[in-house]
Amino acid sequence: MENQTDSVLTIDELSVYLKIAKSTLYQEVQKHQIPGRKIGRQWRFLRDAVDEWLRCRNQAGQEALSNDK
Repeated sequence: MENQTDSVLTIDELSVYLKIAKSTLYQEVQKHQIPGRKIGRQWRFLRDAVDEWLRCRNQAGQEALSNDK
């Protein structure tokens, strides 16, 4: 069974998970590019929502590549 705390990520954890700099991550969440919620002064992200967001972006990228051929 998945640990309940693993389903919610902090900005530090998401930065490691996505392998991107925190500064880049902050820019993207401010522009609402990455699904997350600000609770007080801190951001929280549902791992499942982030995974779905990645799948959708990957699928859109693959479709764009197919259309270019």
